[in-house]
Formats: sequence, structure tokens, C-alpha cells
Amino acid sequence: MIRYICDLCRREIDPEEDKRFVVRIEVFEAVETVDMQDFNDAEDHLEELEEILEELNAAELKELGSDFYRKFHFDLCSECRKKFVRNPLGIEAVKLLDFSDN
Repeated sequence: MIRYICDLCRREIDPEEDKRFVVRIEVFEAVETVDMQDFNDAEDHLEELEEILEELNAAELKELGSDFYRKFHFDLCSECRKKFVRNPLGIEAVKLLDFSDN
């Protein structure tokens, strides 16, 4: 039997007593549309791209990828789901931590 733990409150989610909710978050760079007229169809950039990729090692490629795209998956119990839906970005919590200017 698969056991699920709420990623916020850390309590076990019993499927007979509580529902399990899944939160999926994707974070990626917003890319503006490209005007295709800016590209010269006669140029082949494949060799140039291949040279750049050869210079980067696997660790650098992985790090570079995480700068542009990240995917998260969380399991929540019904109580934590209510809290998350009310304030998904945690903005209210940040406002409560109002520090002085000194």
C-alpha cells in the first residue's frame, strides 16, 4: 500500500479519512514571440549550436536547464489544501513578517 505524507504539515494522509490533493507547479522563463522575418533562412546554425553544447559538460547543462525550467509536485491534505488555495504564493505570510528599518 502506498503511503502519502502531506508536504506542508507532514502528517500521513489516510485515504479512508481524508482526501489527497496534488499541486503541480511549473516555473519557466516567459519568452516573447519571435518575428520570423528576423531569421535568415540561408544560415544554418546547427554547427554553431553543436559547438556550444560540446563546450558545456553535463553538470553545466543540468544547471543551465534548471535556470529556465523547474517542475514541482506536492501532496496536500484537505486542511493544507484550503490554506494553499487561499494564499498560493504565500504573500500574506510575508506581510506578517514586517521588519523595522533599523
